Amino acid sequence: MTQGPALFDLRGRRALITGSSQGIGNALAHGLAAAGAELVLNGRDTAKLATAAEALRATGATVHELPFDATDHAAVRAAIDRFEADTGAIDILVNNAGMQFRTELQDFPADAFQSLLQANIATVFNVGQACARHMIARGSGKIINIASVQTALARPSIAPYTATKGAVGNLTKGMATDWAKYGLNCNAIAPGYFDTPLNAALVADPEFNAWLEKRTPAGRWGQVEELVGACVFLAGPASSFVNGHILYVDGGITASL
Repeated sequence: MTQGPALFDLRGRRALITGSSQGIGNALAHGLAAAGAELVLNGRDTAKLATAAEALRATGATVHELPFDATDHAAVRAAIDRFEADTGAIDILVNNAGMQFRTELQDFPADAFQSLLQANIATVFNVGQACARHMIARGSGKIINIASVQTALARPSIAPYTATKGAVGNLTKGMATDWAKYGLNCNAIAPGYFDTPLNAALVADPEFNAWLEKRTPAGRWGQVEELVGACVFLAGPASSFVNGHILYVDGGITASL
């Protein structure tokens, strides 16, 4: 039985992180690399992807760049199949790609709603399915979906986003239900309020900051590096019997009224 530090050792494993040019995805890439994983970075902006890859290589990490649009099912499958054939196995998938759009529900544009469905749900299905086909054949694999505090809670002006993140939570459970028997571990990390580019407008709002500090038991925003431990745990041997779980990393916000 694996024990001690080896429970969190990712040497010899390769991790694909979608939306990893910046924000949470980039922080998780750095954390997985520090635990020994080889990286496959993904994004649509090839210039930003190249910059992120170079920064990681400067730390000594082995990094591949795999640009594709995660909302395009056919393109995703082609890219994953080609990488597996030409380079090797993807052992760990972090489904991080996503977007946000804020306005009150009665005024929410239909096209923005459709965009959220594609960016936040379809990407998890598309990349998860493409990677799982190969993982199932090998009898092992780790899939980590990035959910949200909005998987459990709602707040004004983001009802469609809340719906998509609720779906990510249940899709994670569905993945575990279908794929655990093949040796896959499928779980989710649900961040609370973190200081990221996606939340830039909220970070800049003094009224929201005051509300957040009062509402969160920890009394502050999360820093993206604080998500790394959860990701390394779910990516490594330590989580061998954890499946269909949503791990909230939120400073206690979902635990309190």
